[in-house]
Amino acid sequence: MATKKEPGKVERIAADLRAKIEGGRYPPGSRLPSVSELQAAEGIAFQTARDVFRALEQEGLAVTRQGKGSFVAPFLGKITRDGTGRYQTAARSEGGARGAFEAELNRLGLVYKRTPTEIGRARPPRDVATALGLHHSSNVIYRHRAMKAGRDPSDPAEGFVVQLATSYFPIDIAGGSPIEEQDTGPGGSKSRLADLGFAQRHVRETIDARAPSPAEVEALNIPGDRQVYELVHHASTADGRVVEAAVHIMPSTIWKFAYTWDLDAE
Repeated sequence: MATKKEPGKVERIAADLRAKIEGGRYPPGSRLPSVSELQAAEGIAFQTARDVFRALEQEGLAVTRQGKGSFVAPFLGKITRDGTGRYQTAARSEGGARGAFEAELNRLGLVYKRTPTEIGRARPPRDVATALGLHHSSNVIYRHRAMKAGRDPSDPAEGFVVQLATSYFPIDIAGGSPIEEQDTGPGGSKSRLADLGFAQRHVRETIDARAPSPAEVEALNIPGDRQVYELVHHASTADGRVVEAAVHIMPSTIWKFAYTWDLDAE
């Protein structure tokens, strides 16, 4: 009978640290032992100790900050993006939320840590112009956000970026409206489009997994070899006009997607 193979040093030590993280000995955001401390405690090579932390990073359990050490990820688990329910009016404004994202965080006991939204008018990527039915040289309104979650509403520096999102709107619809302001009000930009007579009735989303760009690695504070989801969102009115196109970049270790739909009776 073949003997059961013992897990390697990296797997064994990573499993021990994982258990301590999940058991609360190392709570979210807390500092983990340094590479040299782990090396001395376990009697392992320096590279082996680094590989242990690398394994935890790949699982989304740890974050290494250059010159500061390794820390438990600020959020353990995943944020569920409800692809069918999140854009209902009640869901977008639940508890005074300024949109679906804030409402999703609130349900997890997290806080939406508002950061300044970059707002402007510029020529969009060609595929965005096509989706909006515009000439490729046309300008649109854009809103770019590094969307941050946290636990302490009183500390603006606390928290972590969980997605990058850029939304685009036709100027002839949204120009001069609250969509060009920092605070778009309860329900967010979708409610403001409805106020303008362009309520969204149809949503199409496509999701792809890919490697992040260097800028995305820096903005999301993730390892360069961790995959991200690129979610492309097109929302249209009842008559089929696309009035919003958006691109969301989301770390694969933080997000999961849920969809519910009815089937015709056979």
